[in-house]
Amino acid sequence: MGRTPRRQWGAERFTAPMAIMHDRPSSRKILLNRIAIIVTIFAWLMYSVTTVVREFVEGRANTLRFILESASYLVVVTALTFSALMYLLARQGALYRFRDHVRVPRGALDRHFEDYDKGITVLIPSYREEPDVVAKTVWSAALQEFPTKRVVLLIDDPPTPDNDENAELLRRARELPAVVMEALEEPRRRVAETLDRLRDDLSDAGRATPAHAAAVSEAYHFAADWLEARAAAHPLVDHTDAFYADRVLIGLAGDLRLTTIALDGAINAGESPDAERLIQLQNRLVWIFTAEITSFERKQYVSLSHEANKAMNLNSYIALMGHDWLFQPTGDGVALIPCEHGQDPDLSVPDTEYLLTLDADSMLLRDYCVRLVALLEEPGNERVAVTQTPYSSYRGAPSRIERIAGATTDIQHILHQGMTYYGATFWVGANAVIRKQALLDIAEYQSVGGYDIATYIQDRTVIEDTESSIDLGTKGWTLVNYPERLSYSATPPDFGSLIVQRRRWANGGLLILPKLARQLRERRFRRDRILHREVMLRVNYMASIAWASLGLVFLLGYPYDSRLLSPWVILAAASYFICQASDLRYSGHRASDIFRIYGFNLVLLAVNLAGVVKSVQQALTNEKIPFARTPKVRDRTASPGLYILVPYLIVGFSVFTLARDVFAQNWGNAIFAGFNAALCLWAIIAYIGVRNSVVDVVVGAVDWLFVPKRRKKQAPVPVGPREGAAVDWRGILYHGDRRLGRDVARKNDIRRRVSPR
Repeated sequence: MGRTPRRQWGAERFTAPMAIMHDRPSSRKILLNRIAIIVTIFAWLMYSVTTVVREFVEGRANTLRFILESASYLVVVTALTFSALMYLLARQGALYRFRDHVRVPRGALDRHFEDYDKGITVLIPSYREEPDVVAKTVWSAALQEFPTKRVVLLIDDPPTPDNDENAELLRRARELPAVVMEALEEPRRRVAETLDRLRDDLSDAGRATPAHAAAVSEAYHFAADWLEARAAAHPLVDHTDAFYADRVLIGLAGDLRLTTIALDGAINAGESPDAERLIQLQNRLVWIFTAEITSFERKQYVSLSHEANKAMNLNSYIALMGHDWLFQPTGDGVALIPCEHGQDPDLSVPDTEYLLTLDADSMLLRDYCVRLVALLEEPGNERVAVTQTPYSSYRGAPSRIERIAGATTDIQHILHQGMTYYGATFWVGANAVIRKQALLDIAEYQSVGGYDIATYIQDRTVIEDTESSIDLGTKGWTLVNYPERLSYSATPPDFGSLIVQRRRWANGGLLILPKLARQLRERRFRRDRILHREVMLRVNYMASIAWASLGLVFLLGYPYDSRLLSPWVILAAASYFICQASDLRYSGHRASDIFRIYGFNLVLLAVNLAGVVKSVQQALTNEKIPFARTPKVRDRTASPGLYILVPYLIVGFSVFTLARDVFAQNWGNAIFAGFNAALCLWAIIAYIGVRNSVVDVVVGAVDWLFVPKRRKKQAPVPVGPREGAAVDWRGILYHGDRRLGRDVARKNDIRRRVSPR
């Protein structure tokens, strides 16, 4: 068990998350957002006319430098205003969805899944995770209510660990499924026995009586007591433990206790729900405590992809589903080959209609699976491939940077909900329910080393879920965000781990834009309706990091002519910032966090630019960028020195600009420079730390200067087997001759005796 993280000043004190249902927005709030959209467009138009065009019409643009400045400044302002407008547009769609959403009643869900014969497989990719982190994820999936569910922990650790710590992580990951299954066995057996007795008693009695209702109520009491006891015994190390105990375990127990209140009320009135309803209620308990939990390690098999990314970990298992396999020893290890009819398989992988991909640091609330699958099976949703609730952040973060990163996550939750209103949904890979048939439609196949490798979720970029969203749309599938808060995921607790995550997020969007263009052409060919708002939202989602980062660099670094500044620019930005501050308060944060987020983005400027540069590099070289996993550990992750130094350079240059503009009486630029210097300095102190900055820069410099000791060249490996050594006959028979000309050094080589003619 890890140590309790030290709570920083300015961190969150409250661990209670937001309500599952969004508050219904008022007509006034919706109207004000419409006005904000109109004001933003009007302010941009007025700026373009009154500031830029006027300078040219009145003839004051008399130098080439001013002309270029005006053009570049207008481009930057237009790009940033467009992103602000897309924020307001997505926000408007979210408000509409929150206003119109009506939750499906519990009884309707129970009727829908009565006599249900489809299943769901929960896939949890895991790579050297802390055991208690992934255990909470597995438990939240195992306690999902669904008639047939399998939970598969996809362990991606190397099968032969390189040290004792990694060996211990691997051992505990392999043991986890059995531990959870064993813990669930007692409540599963008890509620299943109650269901069998209830069926027999109702069959004999012919109708339901208060006694039958009392038996179901007793089973619900037992289940709630069991969950509460487990919550009480769970160690509370950090805020995610508090969330798990309070919202996953006690939240489910509270829902079950509400059913006991209803049943006890019926019993006290001498009444009972009908027999069908009692069976439905008892079935619910059986589904909650029944799960097949197992693990799978793709790196144990040479016939599966070993690409170091989450997408291929998922793809490897999905390709095996619905088939039987035999183990075939080869010279390189064990390969999986299809099992022929009549053979006894070594590995059978059941198939299911639905998949749920769940990150190892995420948790699901009750009803997640039944509500989202019920949505997929509503009439008219037959072509919906993916549904999800964009994850929210855990509350009670012990560090300032984790709290602000969580605030940006909660803002993104709102925006993703709004994008669905315009048909611009993107797959968020942390907790998506997927129709497997849709993945089969976008699958690509290739042969690697003689083995067939299937790719369902693209791994060409490191934002695999975004690219797969475009692939699904090309094939005529759609995606939908469910308008509730039913999933939560961790945010990086320190600057080092945040760098890994945000650099990955910034990389790949530009590469996917050509795919979006091909999708739009395909949809126009099918004569699908395409909204301009959808296209704008999608382009902004994939490319705004690039133009926003470059635009901010221009604004920070270039001393634009003061004649280009205008109150219209401030008015256009004000609508965006005011609405975002309102959204922060709506999500349980502080309105003043809008300034902290601005500073947060300043210190991440170099990180975002690095991601954009990597996208350009991949486009030029056509080589995949290695997938960098976000560290999920409680100890601090060291930051690369470059990303530490750039925020200090921003502060220094902003102070220099402030002094220069004050001396030149260029007050607009001076205020902007001072604003940036103050917020960036605050962000450095609050989110990075001066002491941590020094440590990370020194460590980075030492690592850069350190030259590892050169190893001595080893003697060439003899071609033939050494005398007395065992012959690797399996490898020779499997690979054949792999020398490929390296045997020319043999003294008795017959080629030495052949003279040219």
